[in-house]
Amino acid sequence: MRLQTILLPLVSLATLATAAEVTTEYTLTNTCTRKTQRGDSIEVHYRGTLASDGSVFDTSYKRGQPLSFTVGKGMVIKGWDEGLLDMCIGDKRKLTIPPEFGYGQRAMGSIPAGSTLIFETELMGIQGVEKEGKKEEL
Repeated sequence: MRLQTILLPLVSLATLATAAEVTTEYTLTNTCTRKTQRGDSIEVHYRGTLASDGSVFDTSYKRGQPLSFTVGKGMVIKGWDEGLLDMCIGDKRKLTIPPEFGYGQRAMGSIPAGSTLIFETELMGIQGVEKEGKKEEL
């Protein structure tokens, strides 16, 4: 009986830990032959808000310069490394990123510890790949 009392909360915690995932809303998709993959150098415009109150904590649009990085290499938060794969140039996605795939339990600038983040993203380019395809509004 005592072992059951100890194991049940542990199983519940394990379920919670694995239940968190990045959710993706496809807001604009394009048809293309070459999508983003791990190791690509990409440029992404974004607007980041807190899920708790909708406040904007960062936006590349205001700076007029997309963020450049290599996807899948740990240069950005895990939610971006996963959520920005398989995109065509010009695609837009809304990523909802739980703390486990963002900054976890540490505060980062104006982002409180344990925050769920929402990013509206737009893939502006993949190094060495030309834009192609047509838009499909969703």
